[in-house]
Amino acid sequence: MAAPAPDGGQDHDRTRDLAGLGPAGSIAVHTFAAHQSTTAHTSMDGHHVNDTAGGQAGGEPGFADYEDLPDGHFYDPDAEYEPDPEYAATLAPDAARQRRERVGPTGRPLPYFPIPGPLTEHGPAKVIAMCNQKGGVGKTTSTINLGAALAEYGRRVLLVDFDPQGALSVGLGVNPMELDLTVYNLLMERGMAADEVLLKTAVPNMDLLPSNIDLSAAEVQLVSEVARESTLQRALKPLLPDYDYIVIDCQPSLGLLTVNALTAAHKVIVPLECEFFALRGVALLTETIEKVQERLNHDLQLDGILATMYDSRTVHSREVLARVVEAFDEHVYHTVIGRTVRFPETTVAGEPITTYASNSVGAAAYRQLAREVLARCHAE
Repeated sequence: MAAPAPDGGQDHDRTRDLAGLGPAGSIAVHTFAAHQSTTAHTSMDGHHVNDTAGGQAGGEPGFADYEDLPDGHFYDPDAEYEPDPEYAATLAPDAARQRRERVGPTGRPLPYFPIPGPLTEHGPAKVIAMCNQKGGVGKTTSTINLGAALAEYGRRVLLVDFDPQGALSVGLGVNPMELDLTVYNLLMERGMAADEVLLKTAVPNMDLLPSNIDLSAAEVQLVSEVARESTLQRALKPLLPDYDYIVIDCQPSLGLLTVNALTAAHKVIVPLECEFFALRGVALLTETIEKVQERLNHDLQLDGILATMYDSRTVHSREVLARVVEAFDEHVYHTVIGRTVRFPETTVAGEPITTYASNSVGAAAYRQLAREVLARCHAE
């Protein structure tokens, strides 16, 4: 697919047809001024969020320093009068305009996503497929950190490693080669209970269905199965009442495993690296989503396209993000994930960025993404 033309062009018209996949959910846009009277939020565990941020008596608004926040506190961009200078430099090409107009990295007015309250009951789960046939765009990183942020907000989360490479399992400190039972056994063995495969993670409220290279055999073995596209859906059905969100990390292809994930899902999130070659593959992916919606899963919706690895300091990143917003409009998340060295560090550490570097820009971005996902689900 050629890059969308500046004046819209055929590619723009093609992607605008995505409206048939269902609305992303209307979100009320609040003005930033309406929240300037609030200098701090309180997290669910009673800790103050950004309690070093906010106005100082008779002076200019203060800024939270990522490195100086006390233990038990985390940076929340919505808690400040103005975005932190470092955050603005990473995500906004015009920091002054962002401060003045509360404009997000996508160039649209940035809605206010409130910190969600605790739940009185859990389930049934919304199933989200993290999908893109191109590798290296941030699927696994986004699955881990979105799940951890949702769990931090009191939601029960199950992560499903549906990639034979087992990157999601590795990213949570699990050695796939030492596993006796994985999601492969849950798919292929009759009578296998999910509880036998489930692993508890170090993050409260977040569990894992791990994977390893054995899963690659499932794609071949499923070919002869009846209703082979619904195998994962049947395996996850008993787990739906126990969780609020199930997030599936898909493999980088559009094969049978990915079709299984899309058939089991209610929503699709497409992580998209802000780079030209990543943009080219989106049309093929949306065609696959449309086919699954028409033939296998009428409830499937494109929830959003998540811009990842974004750096406003490069013209290319800004151009790619602008074209994505032009083509997909409301399907593009307001939250944008910037580049940071913290993400590869968390992979080595085997934990989410929300615990490894709780005060970092990356952790703040995934917390905001979690709030945006919750707001979209609530708006339906």
